[in-house]
Amino acid sequence: VLHSRSMPEVTNTTQGSFYFILTGIPGFEASHIWISIPFCCLYTISIMGNTTILTVIRKEPSFHQPMYLFLSMLALTDLGLTLTTLPTVMQLLWFNVHEISFEACFAQFFFLHGFSFMESSVLLAMSFDRYVAICRPLHYASILTGEVIGKIGLAIICRCVLAVLPSLFLLKRLPFCRSHLLSHSYCLHQDMIRLVCADIRVNSWYGFALVLLIIVMDPLLIVLSYTLILKSILGTASWTERFRALNNCLSHVLAVLVLYVPMVGVSMTHRFAKHASPLVHVIMANIYLLAPPVMNPIIYSVKTKQIRQGIFNVLFQRKVY
Repeated sequence: VLHSRSMPEVTNTTQGSFYFILTGIPGFEASHIWISIPFCCLYTISIMGNTTILTVIRKEPSFHQPMYLFLSMLALTDLGLTLTTLPTVMQLLWFNVHEISFEACFAQFFFLHGFSFMESSVLLAMSFDRYVAICRPLHYASILTGEVIGKIGLAIICRCVLAVLPSLFLLKRLPFCRSHLLSHSYCLHQDMIRLVCADIRVNSWYGFALVLLIIVMDPLLIVLSYTLILKSILGTASWTERFRALNNCLSHVLAVLVLYVPMVGVSMTHRFAKHASPLVHVIMANIYLLAPPVMNPIIYSVKTKQIRQGIFNVLFQRKVY
């Protein structure tokens, strides 16, 4: 699938045999081996952090509750996003691997965008969990049963798969007869579609609809849920209860900001800074894809006392036994 060459020019238009050419850090090609060190550290933190959270939630019976089950969904999503980009990024930085086959690129495209949309969907589900926990605490256990949580998880998977598949097939049917040089070390839709030499209006309209459906609607619904939460807290609770309720939501709010701030930054860069240095686009894209998987386990470990205690218990139980 991957071949180690020195970024040749490609003119082959046969989809069954041609390959895309990945790009590392523009202007710093000679320093890729050194740049790989922080990337390797970030990937290691992401994999170990999310794996630890999944292990703690699985081993601790007290964590088999809606809030922590949604957190395990977020950790699985972050783990999937990390493992999707890791092979091409690290092989490029370590071994100067620039080429990726047509099929492998579209497979990475599917999983990368699928897990990105899944991250947004899980955060939306977690905001609903916080709304029910704070605004309807007496009905929390009866509303968010194990069966309901399972259906929500299945709905998230179906939503993201059905969202990404049409854009994949719409792009795959088009001819790639321009340069096959991509701007990143992984396959992004907005990067691949600029290499097409055909009418892309259908793709553009579908992409616009997808932006409205997920990237715009999800944050608006999250904001709505927190508006209702604040209204409920400020209307009835004491100052101590208000502080406790807001503190319970803080980890989720930080996770939302870690996802959507870089997402908005990438969108603004592609929209208004098309002629900026390629290095700017590469840095923004890497922040967008690496920040949530790296920061989410840190946020929940630091801000959630129960998760910290669970990690402590798992580690020391292993030592004792």
